Amino acid sequence: MNRVLVWFSAGAASAVAAKLALAEHGHDKVVIAYTDPGSEHPDNARFIDECSEWFGHEVQRLKSEKYTDTWDVFLKTRYLVGPSGARCTAELKKKPRFSFQQPDDLQVFGYTAEEEHRAERFREQNPDVNLWTPLIDRGLTKSDCLAMIERAGIELPVMYKLGYLNNNCIGCPKGGMGYWNKIRRDFPDVFEKMSKVERELDVSILRDEQGKIFLDELDPNRGNHQEEPNFECSLLCAISEQDIQ
Repeated sequence: MNRVLVWFSAGAASAVAAKLALAEHGHDKVVIAYTDPGSEHPDNARFIDECSEWFGHEVQRLKSEKYTDTWDVFLKTRYLVGPSGARCTAELKKKPRFSFQQPDDLQVFGYTAEEEHRAERFREQNPDVNLWTPLIDRGLTKSDCLAMIERAGIELPVMYKLGYLNNNCIGCPKGGMGYWNKIRRDFPDVFEKMSKVERELDVSILRDEQGKIFLDELDPNRGNHQEEPNFECSLLCAISEQDIQ
């Protein structure tokens, strides 16, 4: 084992996992990496810097060599989202990860105690990856991690404070009607931009029993973000989508 490679997602769970990895394996062994998709809230940069200070350790930022952000992927590939997932996740998160990881890395993801079944499924689907789950080993939940970050004096990213369930890019194509109506209220410029991209590509993110619903046709009162299924856009998501493909 050459490295302990922590995949940091600019969230509380992966931050605590990184802190635990450093405590157990030391700064010489641990590498903390963040895949930057280019379309997350700018406050994430503040959160990453404060976490890096808490770690006492650098966070390496990885970027796609081909695309600048999600919008670049949408327009160049002419693809938003489909049954096998979102193209932006594969291009901006999966490919930089595959280029950076090494075969003998001990890889650390921020699976919490509630997600033990997901970690086991990951091991089954990725037998070539040497996975370590320090949060599960210690029985730490997502709430535990949020509390630990708060006690460390680090403010959570703005997207959490605004009530979003995940710290995804602003305007994720995996979101439902409630999510997109919340984006309409919180980030009207992003809503308008995605509306135009949909029309340019002649593709709709949303649909119901009647068929396609373009964003510029979406009733502002449809959907409830808090009641919609939680969707994640992370390296774990990209790996699972690769398995589906």
